[in-house]
Amino acid sequence: MNRFWRRLRLRSLLLSRSVVRGWRSSLQVRVITSTLVIGLLTVLVLGGYLSNRIRDGNFNQRLEEILDESARSTRQAQDRFDAAPANTQLQELFVDLVQALQVGGTGQRDVFIQRPAESPTGEGVFIIPVQSDERLVPLISDELRASVAEGKGQRWQSVAIPAGNPVGSRLDPGVMVGSTVGVAGTETYELYYLYSLAAEQESLVLLQRTLGIGAFALVGLLGGMTWLVTRQTVLPVRTAARVAERLADGHLTERMTVRGEDEMATLARSFNEMAESLQVQIQRMEELSTLQRRFVSDVSHELRTPLTTIRMAGEVLHGARDSFEPAIKRSAELLTMQLDRFEDLLADLLEISRFDAGAAMLDAEGQDVRDVVAAAVEQAMPLAANKGSWVHVTLPEARCTADIDPRRVERILRNLLVNAIEHAEGSSVEVTVAADQRAVAVTVRDRGVGMTQQEAEHVFDRFWRADPARARTLGGTGLGLAISLEDARLHGGWLQAWGRPGRGACFRLTLPRRAGIQLAGSPLPLVPPPDAQPEIGVDPAYRSTSDPAALPDLDHLETR
Repeated sequence: MNRFWRRLRLRSLLLSRSVVRGWRSSLQVRVITSTLVIGLLTVLVLGGYLSNRIRDGNFNQRLEEILDESARSTRQAQDRFDAAPANTQLQELFVDLVQALQVGGTGQRDVFIQRPAESPTGEGVFIIPVQSDERLVPLISDELRASVAEGKGQRWQSVAIPAGNPVGSRLDPGVMVGSTVGVAGTETYELYYLYSLAAEQESLVLLQRTLGIGAFALVGLLGGMTWLVTRQTVLPVRTAARVAERLADGHLTERMTVRGEDEMATLARSFNEMAESLQVQIQRMEELSTLQRRFVSDVSHELRTPLTTIRMAGEVLHGARDSFEPAIKRSAELLTMQLDRFEDLLADLLEISRFDAGAAMLDAEGQDVRDVVAAAVEQAMPLAANKGSWVHVTLPEARCTADIDPRRVERILRNLLVNAIEHAEGSSVEVTVAADQRAVAVTVRDRGVGMTQQEAEHVFDRFWRADPARARTLGGTGLGLAISLEDARLHGGWLQAWGRPGRGACFRLTLPRRAGIQLAGSPLPLVPPPDAQPEIGVDPAYRSTSDPAALPDLDHLETR
């Protein structure tokens, strides 16, 4: 039984989600549903209002007729009593009167003659109560009798008359009207008329049924008209959306069909003109991009031959620099440094061209990200020592295995570390690693000059610098962060930047632990908390006592 209810709840949940998806994904469904709901509510309110007004109007009109008729019948009964001889038998007179009054109205009614409830026993002439149907006597309520006994004219009360076969299987509405009549030489008696409103009730039910059928027919017609109108409006929009998706997928020849001369046809023609213009612009940009990539690739390859020759000559000069004059010796050293930078620039240009051409391949393997981080930090330690910065590394105790290309991830981390050390201005650089079930994250935080939010949005642009006047003290090519971003995207991961002037900057690399996982979050926050700067970056037990910038053994990096 519990299994059945679980399945029922699951199916109900799936059905509700499907309905919600259909509601949210279809404009036509929302318009039709809203129109039907509003129309149905309007018809129900209007129908209920009209039904109540008609019911009340018919009841009041019929009640006036009943009261007039019962008043005339009561006067006739009183006249008959007044005209009766003194020796008339009252019991027979009452029986004849009840029979006459029962058929004396505009329709069938029941008549009752009752002695007053407060009449003293033995006073006057003893009369047995007379009624046309004794089964209906209980419908005369005590409240009505008390009101009639006051003798202030007619009193009436709504009652439910047992009817049907067998009797009592249904209740018909009715009105009980009571008044008093006096018999000369005796006491005053109570005279009641029972009128059935079954015919009026049947008429009202027929009217309500007709109104209901008409209301549902009207709502159905309204829904059909809304569907037709929305279809004529939504269908071209759906076609435009489908064509736009095809255009986004690269099918630039897709066009909308133009029919007629109305607004939708104008929309289709305008859409086709826009698509034609986009196709021309995209083709032109593709041609320019192809030429640009080919130019960069060709220039890079063509420069390698003369660069090799210059490199050979530069090495000869650099090797013999001790025999040169000081100015020529310095020139030989500068030549070697610029040749190194030139080679790095050519390598980065070739790498960027491979990304642009879509030729970059990912050689992924299961690797502990902690080992890659340690290798990158080890390469950056000499630079940190020269800059006077501490590198503080925080690694988790558990393995952080992920499907990555170690060479590319190490290049990303190396670029981030070099960038952080360059801008740390002698402050510490913090490297933190964390992982969850879906992703592995590495943050590199410095506490240097920092950058604004607008600068953080452009920090991965090619050859971009926050301060154009700032020199590249490390001889960078300006493509390191751009290549790092492409490497992260190649893994299906994120590379994000945060910075604030005076608070430093933080770069976060988030990689999926398995290929094909869509990232929904990161184990580490991008925005660091406003905490105090750590006193040191590495374990003091492994710090050189002679040189504060000496390199520690990475096997003893502080982990926690």
